[in-house]
Amino acid sequence: MSILIIAAILIAWLIAGYAIYGRFIAKKVIGIDNSRITPAHKLQDGIDYSPAKKLMLFGHHFSSIAGAGPILGPLLGVLYFGWLGALLWIALGSVFIGAVHDFTSLMTSVQNKGHSLADVSEKTLGQRTKVIFSIFLWLALSLVIAVFAVVASKTLVNQPEIVIPTFGLIIMAMLFGWLIYRRGMNIMIGTGAVLILLFLLIYLGKACPIELPSYVLGIPAQTVWFFTLIIYSFFASSLPVWFLLQPRDYISTWILFFGLLIGYIGLILTHPPIHAPAFVSFSSRGGPLWPMLFVIIACGAISGFHSIVAGGTTAKQLPNESSGRLIGYGAMVLEAALAGLVIFIAAGVLIWDPSKTANPLGYHYLILKLDDPIKAFANGYGEIASSLPVITPVLGAFFGMVMLNAFVLTTLDTSTRLGRLITSELLGKKILLFKNRWIASFFILVFASALGATGGYKAIWPVFGAANQLVAALALIVVTSYLVGIKKPIKYTLYPAYFMLLTTLAALFYQGYHFIKSSKFVLGGICTLLIFLALIIVYDARTILFNLNKKE
Repeated sequence: MSILIIAAILIAWLIAGYAIYGRFIAKKVIGIDNSRITPAHKLQDGIDYSPAKKLMLFGHHFSSIAGAGPILGPLLGVLYFGWLGALLWIALGSVFIGAVHDFTSLMTSVQNKGHSLADVSEKTLGQRTKVIFSIFLWLALSLVIAVFAVVASKTLVNQPEIVIPTFGLIIMAMLFGWLIYRRGMNIMIGTGAVLILLFLLIYLGKACPIELPSYVLGIPAQTVWFFTLIIYSFFASSLPVWFLLQPRDYISTWILFFGLLIGYIGLILTHPPIHAPAFVSFSSRGGPLWPMLFVIIACGAISGFHSIVAGGTTAKQLPNESSGRLIGYGAMVLEAALAGLVIFIAAGVLIWDPSKTANPLGYHYLILKLDDPIKAFANGYGEIASSLPVITPVLGAFFGMVMLNAFVLTTLDTSTRLGRLITSELLGKKILLFKNRWIASFFILVFASALGATGGYKAIWPVFGAANQLVAALALIVVTSYLVGIKKPIKYTLYPAYFMLLTTLAALFYQGYHFIKSSKFVLGGICTLLIFLALIIVYDARTILFNLNKKE
């Protein structure tokens, strides 16, 4: 079958899913009611609670949830298991599980004063669940901050051409936010102006790369960039959302819009044959197809991190309930389109050769530097982008790197803000010091910086995929418990919760067994701890999970 036909089917499916199933969930499960005043208006404080323009908020939410996940996961999914299973999981998972998870998480938070799902869980499942869930989320966010700061700092060292676009975007975003929210500039006029400036920044970055010396005052260049990004995150996480967060993420989303448009047009023009196998094996180096495919590919299908964003920053800015479907459900569907593009690049653009035996994975990409899948994506993207006028493979690859780094940066400072909010919710009632946004931000950044600067994150990162999907399962459980309380149908969130819980626990058992078998006792211990904590929450939710669903 032609790759173009498969791409057309995917896009049509995602559009139909948004239009039909998304509307069904909005009406049947959530009960959207625009007469209810959202927390953004009711609790407006000009810092975190602030009603956003719909398109600006879509930009914030989408760029925060995207990150590098919908690129790395699908690449590895195709490599380990083949393109067909990866694509089916993205198509079905995004519509029936991931988008429902994101949308219901957002609206559950909105209908509970914009509080995080961890805080909501206290009302529905008890104090113990709240504490466990909050600590779990806080540690996960610390890890994300550490890893993304390391990834971004490495990119700034290896790709000095993106320094000007990366930091120029921050300054431009603050000016844009001030003009839109304080001077009343028309958003479309402002968007046109910033996009012109954005492409100028990309041109300047390419023409004038900023490359630091190997050492600055005896400090390695990567370490300098790492702490520069940590300091940036400290201020960005505490500044008013309308001033930096919303406009920066909104502009970043336009980078992806152009990236997706160029990518799919390039796919049409090049219409490459499919090189990758549709199916590799039920068991590969990545592990068994179930559960590992569903853990390796998170963003693009379902990711627990999305519920943290939805119930953390987005819920505090939603202008009205009717905007929730576009932002919660729609952003997930768009991310699935991005993940689909990555699969098409992996399967049709990157070159496969099963005769190369040096690679223990069997099949592999000839142009994939095995330690740099991001570069593989950029190279593949550059190939299809070069089918458009003016764009060369090198320029296309460079734009792919800019696109990716923009989202890494948005995820970095959004995670810091989310960590600050969870710190205040968990500790602020007993220790008033942690209600201060600067103190709370500093608290999580110190821990994240230690993980990143010392390389401690490397000891934990291998289990992050399963931990992330465990967050998704727990978020669906909390949402279901809330729906029980307001007497709404629960099977549309409960059945996905069953699937994600069983899948994630199976992945943790599998990983934990192999970690212990290979004497990686720290990782094995972490897997065991995660299973234990998850089972405690399952016990607290036992009435919902094992009894109430029988009444439907």
